[in-house]
Amino acid sequence: MYLYDLIRSGECRVNGETQAGGYHLQAGDAVEIAVDLSAETAMTPENIRLEIIFEDTEILILDKPSGMLVHPTKGVRSGTLLNALTYYLNYSKRDERLDETFIRAGLVHRLDKKTSGLMVVAKNPQAHKILSRHFQNKLVGKKYFAVVEGLIQEDSGTIDAPIGRDAEKRIWLITDDGKSAETNFRVIKKTADSTLLELEPVTGRTNQLRLHCAHIGHPIVGDDKYGGREYARLCLHAYKLSFHHPTDGRRLKFESPLPADFPQ
Repeated sequence: MYLYDLIRSGECRVNGETQAGGYHLQAGDAVEIAVDLSAETAMTPENIRLEIIFEDTEILILDKPSGMLVHPTKGVRSGTLLNALTYYLNYSKRDERLDETFIRAGLVHRLDKKTSGLMVVAKNPQAHKILSRHFQNKLVGKKYFAVVEGLIQEDSGTIDAPIGRDAEKRIWLITDDGKSAETNFRVIKKTADSTLLELEPVTGRTNQLRLHCAHIGHPIVGDDKYGGREYARLCLHAYKLSFHHPTDGRRLKFESPLPADFPQ
């Protein structure tokens, strides 16, 4: 997951040029990737409270709070979701386990630090492999709540705007030569100066929902990076998640309520 996120953030170069995941290597290609060998492992256990929605022997579903990183970075070595999961899976239930096999949390998707909401975590390599394939094949349903600036006139619609990365500025942005990106939206409620939306990403580009909302002139409240007003948090919440169980194939559906700290 660490290397995957380095690639997503533009830290991988092929023949001197930044390349994203999915690039097909050719014979003779020179691949460079900057790895922080001094970084503390994400497997360092920390007793941090997690809101577990569902759990069985293969997977668990949790509701990640806004402000929590998924895994350590160069600047943040602790307090992340993976630190918390390492403790929860290996130490919080030690008396209930029949063996001392180390359980490595398998993250098959991620949420930004400022985004809250539902995530599925695999508890063994086989479940991780199957769920990863489901995500790649777009068999997973994801929907978000977002409070955006201003009043959107349409009841629903689709935002279709390609997303690319400026290698020099190291930022993601809407650009004509970017990768295809599509988001469906539906208006749930309007207030005096903002709109509560349901967002459904058709594709899964980095910062897609934030960029797309800003692109149509309605940045997400709390998203000061893309034009939103300052607020206590980013008003983006992954509230619905559906997928096939990796063992028996049954369709599972989970929902999380609108956060109480969203503007009402």
